[in-house]
Amino acid sequence: MTETDNIVVETAEKIFADLADAQTINADKAETWKAPLWQALSESGLPLSWVSEEFGGSGASLAEGFGVLNAAGRAGLAVPLAETMLAGWLLAQGKIAAPEGAMTIAPAHPKDRLTLDADGKLSGRARSVPFAQDARHIAVLAQSAAGAKIALVPASACRIDRGLGLGGDASDVVIFDKVAPITTAPAPQGFDQTSLMLMGAVARSLQIAGALETLLDRSVTYANERVAFEKKIGKFQAVQHNLAKLAGETSAALAAATSAADAISSADGFDEALFLEASAAKIRCAEAAEKGAAIAHQVHGAIGFTREHILHRFSLRALAWRDDFGNESHWAVELGRMVAKRGADDLWPLVASR
Repeated sequence: MTETDNIVVETAEKIFADLADAQTINADKAETWKAPLWQALSESGLPLSWVSEEFGGSGASLAEGFGVLNAAGRAGLAVPLAETMLAGWLLAQGKIAAPEGAMTIAPAHPKDRLTLDADGKLSGRARSVPFAQDARHIAVLAQSAAGAKIALVPASACRIDRGLGLGGDASDVVIFDKVAPITTAPAPQGFDQTSLMLMGAVARSLQIAGALETLLDRSVTYANERVAFEKKIGKFQAVQHNLAKLAGETSAALAAATSAADAISSADGFDEALFLEASAAKIRCAEAAEKGAAIAHQVHGAIGFTREHILHRFSLRALAWRDDFGNESHWAVELGRMVAKRGADDLWPLVASR
């Protein structure tokens, strides 16, 4: 990470520390924390990190934005920062200026398809769209007779069936019933829905890895404070063993996610090598989320399962992020298909090249 990357991430971390403290948010039932946090993020230019200044953004690099997403995961952030960043990135692929305010992206499920009709209207149903109910605009990748199209749509023009994900954040069904977009543009050559899903998968992998870092830190701290049978529980061999497993899962997730992020940052397009990195990262991070969340809650015992304790803000979000932009089962099947298509002789050279 370069010095510039550090400055961008440090800015994000300072905002998260000042305005997104997990304990404060957990106690704020009226959610008065959201407006000041989003205002600070907007003033810093973080939501439009991946949009050039020409199109209304701050012009940060992919690497800088990925660092922000990892920091957002460590904070268990419950506002559509990642979604707005991804929406801005998608719009930038079509050279469409990004509007102000929160955005989200559709589709967010690899099996959903949206179409742009001959009359320029969008049709289709997108499931599990994160924060759709909180977004002003939706960046859409749609299929048309002329190929993939990128569109900017006002959220108010769509029917949004509200829902909640496992982490308690909005996860909605968005129905496009002959919706007229504000503007459309052709997607770059070779850019398709798989490209979008891979980018989203890497974003979620980084967030999962960040959440696991916080789960590990809080679990170690708790184990060194909690006393049972006149001894800190961190002194018990079974607890030490579990913490070591949690550290291993966290390190594996972080390594996989950052490797995939580096691959995207330095790649010219979404080729097979990048597919391997991104899909493997989502698979490994999803597995780590399941194992890591279980260990963290075991270490904390009964108190970790209460709503009053902040542990769930990280564990449940890490588990929820597994399903966005394709879950581990989806990517495992797709990765298997790619390997089978290439043949056995190409498997080791492909893996070793990474």
